[in-house]
Amino acid sequence: MFHLYIGHKNYSSWSLRPWLLMKHFGIPFAETVVAVSGKGANASHRGYSDNGLVPCLHDDNFRVWDTIAICEYLAEQYPEMWPADRQARARARSICAEMHSGFGALRSQLPMNVRLRAQGVAPSPEVAADVARIIAIWRNAREIAATLNIAGDYLFGEFSIADAMYAPVIWRLYCYGLALPDDAQAYVNTMLAHPAMREWEAAALAETTRLPFDKLVDQFGGARV
Repeated sequence: MFHLYIGHKNYSSWSLRPWLLMKHFGIPFAETVVAVSGKGANASHRGYSDNGLVPCLHDDNFRVWDTIAICEYLAEQYPEMWPADRQARARARSICAEMHSGFGALRSQLPMNVRLRAQGVAPSPEVAADVARIIAIWRNAREIAATLNIAGDYLFGEFSIADAMYAPVIWRLYCYGLALPDDAQAYVNTMLAHPAMREWEAAALAETTRLPFDKLVDQFGGARV
């Protein structure tokens, strides 16, 4: 039985990724939500996470931490988590790695806050550049799917680890009300309609924890729901 330790659903972008992946593929797991501060490793997490961060997946007594490592561990048992085509699979891995290590402006200036509902936020030049790169990534993935005649509305047709890795971006774009071209907005809408994304949102809205960095979003004048 898998046991996934995650942070607050309103804030924890990294926790969302493996949680969404496991929900989509119908993998049974227990979950424990733990308090996070948004400031990196926490000694209080060492009892269930070797690096003091969440998410952390327990497979009986074996622990896997870091989102990419968790996804790859699961994909060894569920290979359909990656695109079947070799080149599509390589591209999916490339864009997952890019998400894992990049887009610092988007992360820092528009922190994930599922409860926020802002309208028409004007991104900084740095955030705008991150968003433009993300849209280019999405378009390329959809082009690959079309070339391979793979049906479906996710990045590579069928839902994959790539969609899970970009899921927190969906909440950022939606909750800060960023204007998007039609094709990018269509993908955002597809992801927002995913049953597991809706389940995550409902749980996030029910949370009462407010972290200090929540004040960063006050400048956008958006309501919280």
